Parts: sequence; C-alpha cells; structure tokens
Amino acid sequence: MTTYKSIALRGIAAGGIAGVASALVQLLVTEIPIRAALAVEEARAPAGEEAGHSHGGEGELVSRGAQVVGGMLGVVIVGIAVGLVFATAYALSKRWFSGSTPFTRSATFGAAVFGAVALLPWLKYPANPPAVGDPETVNYRTALYLGVVVAGLVIVWGASLLAEQLRAQSQPVRATAVLLAVAAATAVVLLAFPAPPDTIPADMPVTVLWQFRLSSLAQLATLYVGIGVVFGLLVDPATRKAKTPAAAL
Repeated sequence: MTTYKSIALRGIAAGGIAGVASALVQLLVTEIPIRAALAVEEARAPAGEEAGHSHGGEGELVSRGAQVVGGMLGVVIVGIAVGLVFATAYALSKRWFSGSTPFTRSATFGAAVFGAVALLPWLKYPANPPAVGDPETVNYRTALYLGVVVAGLVIVWGASLLAEQLRAQSQPVRATAVLLAVAAATAVVLLAFPAPPDTIPADMPVTVLWQFRLSSLAQLATLYVGIGVVFGLLVDPATRKAKTPAAAL
C-alpha cells in the first residue's frame, strides 16, 4: 500500500539525490565564473584593503574552500527540504494529472515548479555574480524576486485549475488553451514588474556575467527538474504495485 509516509521518504530521497547533483554543478560549473567575479571585486579594492577583504587571503575569516563546501552542503539540505514539499504537493495533485502515469505526473510537476520558481524569476531578474549589485538595494531586489516567484506559483495553480475545468475537452484543445493562458500570464508578469535595479559595472566582463547567469539557471534546473525525474522513478513502481486503486496517490 502506498502511504504518505512512503511518498514523503521517496521525496526526501529524490531531494537528496537532486541536491547532490545540483551541488556538483555548483562546484564544477558555477564556481568558475564566481571566482572570476571575485577577482574583479578584489581588483577594485585599494592595495591596503586587499588583505582584509580578499576572498582567498590569510585575513579572510572563512576560506573560499570552506565557503564552497558550506554552499554545497546548503544546496543538499535545501534539496531534501524541497523534495519533502514536492512529495506532499504530488500527493495532493492527482486531480490535475488524471490519466497520467506517476512518472509523467512527477516529471511534469517538476518542470512546472522549475518554471515557476526558477525560470520565470530568472527571465525578469537574472542572477548576478559577486561584484554586481548595490548592497543598499538588496532588500528591494529580494522583494522583487520573491514577488515574481509568488506570481509564478499563482500561474501554475491557475493553469492546473484551467486544465481541470477543460477536462471534458480533447487533449490537444486543453493543452493549447493552458499553454496560451500560461504564455499570456507570463507576459503580464514580465511587463508588470519593474526593471532590474542593478547596473552592470563596466569592469565586469560580459562573458563572466552570462556564464554565471546560465550556470546558476542550470544548477536550479538540475535541482527542480531532477527532483521531478528522480521522484518519478522512485514512486512509479510503488504506485503500480498498490493493492487498491484508492491507495494510489
């Protein structure tokens, strides 16, 4: 019998696996432009201040290596937490994906979460590396980013309701209507929110900037889409073996 406990444990496992994969992307891919951006930041500091503000010098409270390890551990912990939330949402979302296999349902749900909480905010406010962004506007920038995340989740929720309302329609009609509605809502969000407040310094190489932005997006895709795929692989056999239709979540 497939219980919520078994679903939750699979979510935690999927989050841990996807978190490790995302942490590896951070180490092997995202860390490259981060170090290049830190070099730009350090080059701005007056010679007398470099020892106190260097990210790799002896005057640094926490070494860069420790920061990297701590960041990777944080990604894994976040992955586990997101995996548990994902499993809970999956268990409550069966009406949105009627007729779909557990794997398809999970993978679709993972892609939707990625679009809402990662891709949409990235399109409006792409991540910036160190040495970009005014510290005095960090609260404002965070509020804008979270606002887009909330808007993205509302779009996903609205799309699920629309799909449920159009259940009597054929699959092509329902899919087209949902895609058009999502595209229109996305356009409204991108136009309604103000422009990014950050200005890109002249000494920040464009290649480093976009390397960081794209690698950050790839890291998030690895986490969210990875959770959907791994969770689907873990839950599909268990759901197929459920003894009664009512037991399948």
